[in-house]
Amino acid sequence: MSLSLKTPLGRFRFIGILEGISFLVLLGIAMPLKYWAGWPLAVKYVGWAHGVLFIAYLIALFAVAFDRRWSFIRVVVAFIASLVPFGTFWLESRLKKEAEQSVS
Repeated sequence: MSLSLKTPLGRFRFIGILEGISFLVLLGIAMPLKYWAGWPLAVKYVGWAHGVLFIAYLIALFAVAFDRRWSFIRVVVAFIASLVPFGTFWLESRLKKEAEQSVS
């Protein structure tokens, strides 16, 4: 099943993937460039992009939570997933499995 940007859930899943990638780039590329190569601009620009994506993730999270009537616990888990490296990818795989199970 592919991502559909026409639904709140599809937009949330897509933004979650982008947010997760930006977080990993920030931690795995930009931070080492800042501290080991003396290039702080990497963190400035990647950090800015990650911040924008993080805000978009939160907006999309609340939109999908309202649309799907997610429980408070599920919203908290989705929020925590955004704070843990690879967390948004784990959440995306769970949401994808749920979507596939609901279709079949």
